[in-house]
Amino acid sequence: MKPIEQSFSVAYEYKLYFTQHLFSVQNPIFYSVLSQYKKGKIQLLFVVDDGVVAHHPKLLTEIQTYCSQYSSALAFTESIVITGGEQCKNDYSQVEKVLKGVNDQHIDRHSFVIAIGGGALIDMVGYAAAIAHRGVKLIRIPTTVLSQNDSAVGVKNSINFFGKKNFLGTFAPPYAIINDSDFLQTLVQRDWISGIAEAIKVALIKDKAFFESIEQNADKLKKRDLDAMQAVIYRCAEMHMQHIAQGGDPFESGSSRPLDFGHWAAHKMEQMTNYGLRHGEAVAKGIALDITYAHLLKLITEQDLNRILDVMDKIGFDLSIPVETETEINRLLLGLQEFQEHLGGELCITLINGIGAKHDVNVIDQSQMRKAVIALNETCQKKI
Repeated sequence: MKPIEQSFSVAYEYKLYFTQHLFSVQNPIFYSVLSQYKKGKIQLLFVVDDGVVAHHPKLLTEIQTYCSQYSSALAFTESIVITGGEQCKNDYSQVEKVLKGVNDQHIDRHSFVIAIGGGALIDMVGYAAAIAHRGVKLIRIPTTVLSQNDSAVGVKNSINFFGKKNFLGTFAPPYAIINDSDFLQTLVQRDWISGIAEAIKVALIKDKAFFESIEQNADKLKKRDLDAMQAVIYRCAEMHMQHIAQGGDPFESGSSRPLDFGHWAAHKMEQMTNYGLRHGEAVAKGIALDITYAHLLKLITEQDLNRILDVMDKIGFDLSIPVETETEINRLLLGLQEFQEHLGGELCITLINGIGAKHDVNVIDQSQMRKAVIALNETCQKKI
């Protein structure tokens, strides 16, 4: 008997909106986004980062008031407050809290889960929404620089498991993302600068002019100039979404994953520090390590290496690698194997061979990578 064959394609579409005072009753964006989905009332379950609630104590009341104002379309059910940060991705009981909310509030495939928080909470809530009823609608409202310019604009959702970053996860695009710049103004400094690492990452592999813009505005970015940060967030998010839509591999079935430049070491350093490092802080270190390695391979000049390191230093990143012994370096290098296992296929690490020019390699010379760790740490020590 001949095999039965069939093929089909599915079109995905989602939008990223920019606003301020999202839940002010004078702001129609949230209502407008949902009313475009269907006529009639839509059940809404909110999951909110406790850090956001602490810094915006009126938020939960504002959400309920907003839904009441637009009650012809919005049916508020509950706001579940969950501890944000990487710990919510390490604790499966947090996923269960969201799933219980979906069940108890009768959230179905035509209802919406609204995730409000940093990248870790949005990852976790997205995972829960994707597995409930095989997928309920999700709107992401990211509240950090890193989530507004990077993690919340993609199609991935995940939690950590077996001590490994993002071991459990799904590819499930959100219905929409809404960036509200008001949330950025209460960030502590390390969270303010952390997300800039992802902008530097995408600039280095794709857009020299964007890197030069970050370079020119490094001081403004460090000093919390909101207009400068908004420009970085917009361009970074735009480039990420373009890559997902036009890169030919939105669900990462191949081996090349350029948007994870600097991430093999970043993920391992997060684990090694028991997630004491913010993701963006680890990415900055990972980028610094990989460009130092690229310089040792003569892929980039010493001038370009120092130029990139100087920009990250001016913004405020600590670029030292948190290893002191040979044993710790060996543990760090295990991140290469774990990175390959997570993606599958052959090892493919993105480096650069110039600012704005990515360069993929399939083999890492571990002796040279060891030298890169030592050289980078010596460079950082000289600057202290």
